[in-house]
Amino acid sequence: MKYMLLMQFSAKDVDVPKVEEWPVEDVRIHVRYMRDLNAELTATGELVDAQGLDRPDTARIVRSHGDGAPVVSDGPFAETKEWLAGWWIVDCDGEPRAVEIAARVSAAPGPRGRPLDMPVEVRRIMSESPVEV
Repeated sequence: MKYMLLMQFSAKDVDVPKVEEWPVEDVRIHVRYMRDLNAELTATGELVDAQGLDRPDTARIVRSHGDGAPVVSDGPFAETKEWLAGWWIVDCDGEPRAVEIAARVSAAPGPRGRPLDMPVEVRRIMSESPVEV
């Protein structure tokens, strides 16, 4: 079964400075942890894809009614305290394994090596359309 693991950054839940403010060695340790985890998941055949996302101030919201040019705005709004920081798509035996992987993502080291304790949403990927096309 395929699952998407969505790493949420929540300023209200995580007392962590912006990664740009971390000591360089702490960034190296964090990146090494994520690369090692991805390499392990690749070796077990479970990793489909994994990506980190840029900060939310670079995001754009696009809306279209189907006619004319789309409306593009900055987003999310300044009052937003949560955003998607990255994702993994894993193909594993079931939800317990997906939760196990998500827990490891959540525990990635942050400043001073402390686990970040980031919220990670686990969602099964629908494998078939619920409507015949």
